[in-house]
Amino acid sequence: MTVREDEVERPDGSRGLYSYIDKPDFVLVMPWENGGFHLVEEYRYPVRRRTWSFPQGSAQASTLEEEARLELAEETGLRAAHWRWLGALDNAHGVATQQMHAYLATGLEPGPHRREHTEQDMRQRWVSRAEFEKMVRAGEITDSGSVAAYTLLLMNGGLSDS
Repeated sequence: MTVREDEVERPDGSRGLYSYIDKPDFVLVMPWENGGFHLVEEYRYPVRRRTWSFPQGSAQASTLEEEARLELAEETGLRAAHWRWLGALDNAHGVATQQMHAYLATGLEPGPHRREHTEQDMRQRWVSRAEFEKMVRAGEITDSGSVAAYTLLLMNGGLSDS
């Protein structure tokens, strides 16, 4: 990650600085089975609390789908037989170059997780689709990427109970 300050010229000709973060893209995986999702929860230092979200991160693989496979296995131990790319969204377009690439993962098989040292407090939980929506409405899921990915899913044909 790099914090940058660029000298810019505005439409009126005035000059100024624009500060932003140059950061690699990341993947977010929505693991779906039996009418619900697998979520992870961990302590997020910037907001000073534990939060629920879909598994996500940047594994630095050769393709985005491979990165998604690695993140899913790392954080949950799950392996997916089927992958569906849902789209890419700017993570924080006013302050960062980073994009989120959302995937739906189905045909899940359990296995051992391989969490990073910084994820040692991570927990995992399966929730029904109704419970997921209830958690969003109640403010229990506040991760904007998770909520945005769910919206992408609904806009891209929704779900089947596979």
